[in-house]
Amino acid sequence: MAPTLPALLCLGLSVGLRTQVQAGTLPKPTIWAEPGSVVSWGSPVTIWCQGPPGAQEFHLDKEGNPVFWDREKPPGPGDKARFSIHYMRDDHAGSYQCYYGTRTGWSERSDPLQLVVTGPYVKPSLSALPSPVVMSGGNVTLQCGSRRGFNSFLLTKEGENESSRALDGQRMLDGHTQALFPVGPVTPGHRWTFRCYGFYRHNPRVWSAPSDPLELLVSGLSGKPSLLTPQGPVVTSGQNLTLQCRSDVGYTRFALSKVGGQDLTQRPAQRPQGGLSQADFPLGPVGTFHRGQYRCYGGHGLSSEWSAPSEPLELLVAGRLRDSPSLSVRPGPTVAPGENVTLLCQSGEKTDTFLLSKEGAAHRPLRLRSQDQDGRYQAEFSLSPVTSAHGGTYRCYGSLSTDPYLLSQPSEPLALVVAGLTWYLSVLIGVSVTFVLLLLVLLFLFLHHRGQDRCRKSRAADPGPEDRGPQSSSSPGADAQDQAIYAAVSDAHSEVGLQLDHRAATSEAPQDVTYAQLNHSTIKRGMATPPAPPSGEPPAEPSEYAALAIR
Repeated sequence: MAPTLPALLCLGLSVGLRTQVQAGTLPKPTIWAEPGSVVSWGSPVTIWCQGPPGAQEFHLDKEGNPVFWDREKPPGPGDKARFSIHYMRDDHAGSYQCYYGTRTGWSERSDPLQLVVTGPYVKPSLSALPSPVVMSGGNVTLQCGSRRGFNSFLLTKEGENESSRALDGQRMLDGHTQALFPVGPVTPGHRWTFRCYGFYRHNPRVWSAPSDPLELLVSGLSGKPSLLTPQGPVVTSGQNLTLQCRSDVGYTRFALSKVGGQDLTQRPAQRPQGGLSQADFPLGPVGTFHRGQYRCYGGHGLSSEWSAPSEPLELLVAGRLRDSPSLSVRPGPTVAPGENVTLLCQSGEKTDTFLLSKEGAAHRPLRLRSQDQDGRYQAEFSLSPVTSAHGGTYRCYGSLSTDPYLLSQPSEPLALVVAGLTWYLSVLIGVSVTFVLLLLVLLFLFLHHRGQDRCRKSRAADPGPEDRGPQSSSSPGADAQDQAIYAAVSDAHSEVGLQLDHRAATSEAPQDVTYAQLNHSTIKRGMATPPAPPSGEPPAEPSEYAALAIR
């Protein structure tokens, strides 16, 4: 892209062509270059000089040459001539003027044409500070730098509103030079794409190769997306890494930027779920250059305005330091909710900062400055008071202040178990249910056993034929066993025993007498009048009786 003429004049260029021509009254011609006045090394370029009709000869002068540099006649009836450079080199760079002659004399010289060659030197770097993403109406600083030692830098803006400006370079402590170009205010009305070049003041028309283009992203106020990585914020070298930018706003594209970087990677949005837009940014195998902070943005169509930035995502590369710290817990790995818990990370190697990471957590690890305790470096991470959310597997890492995104090897994993109220309630409910079931089983067995006892007693209390008085039997044995049993039952409060009076119905012979201790609350009581005594004897007193079955 050709920078504008006023900017090149700001470089301190001067025109001093020495060709002696007669200053005439003919109007000066017009001069230009195709494809442009800024030509890459080795490319062809054509210089055109155009005058009024009737011009018979054209001369081209280059600043610093004592005589005209070239002359051409129009190839036919016409008013312009062409001067060709087939292979652009350093000695072709410079300031050119042309003029023409007619039968009446020579014209005035044209305005100067600054022909610049690019590419003899390696390209500088161009970055935006602090980020290539700028809030609408905000300002940003573009940094152009190189280790080639350029003492001047040129910044060009591409697109509809082309512009360029030059600044002197500043030498830094490490030997490289740079220039800082303030840009702003930045608005979303058009694209903001820049390149920069380096050059030396003693040869201002020989520039380096152009830097990679840097496009500023104009951030608005629309809903910010979220940026995450399925692998978590701590990754290891060689691990495949993908960043995901998501939003519930229906964006059609997303952009990913790294803080301090100059690249803005863009991806079209996908809709894996209703109302959710997402884009994946695969970064390939992890290297140390992936470490740092990232943000993402959402955009609509071809609009130059983007959403508000996501929260920063830190990528930490583990395993780059040889040390592996140790991780322990106080009072122990199993705690109850509300207890005070301390995770202790220690290392014998020089460590500036310790990081505590929880497995599966999307948030950034906890950071603490290390403390020197008798030659060992340590940090105490307090989780007080703990809740069930603190349960999980933890690891700790060490880092140095010189590069906080490069971490040590991880510690051995430590599992923290929070035995909460839910666990106690589960145990209590299980024990209670078991106890209730046991009571129900015992109650069933008791009722079943009691029912069987009642059935046996009911059958025993039901009088059979042998219990209803003297019976005749055809068998002599039956007479011996046939008995009438009378039981005199005393009241429970009188504590008098129950006596059975066994009398034979048909025989006066002595009979067996049976005594039994009965529970007066369960036997079936009855009033019986004993048989009438022989005449002359007083009648016997009535007594309560119970029929007993003799088995």
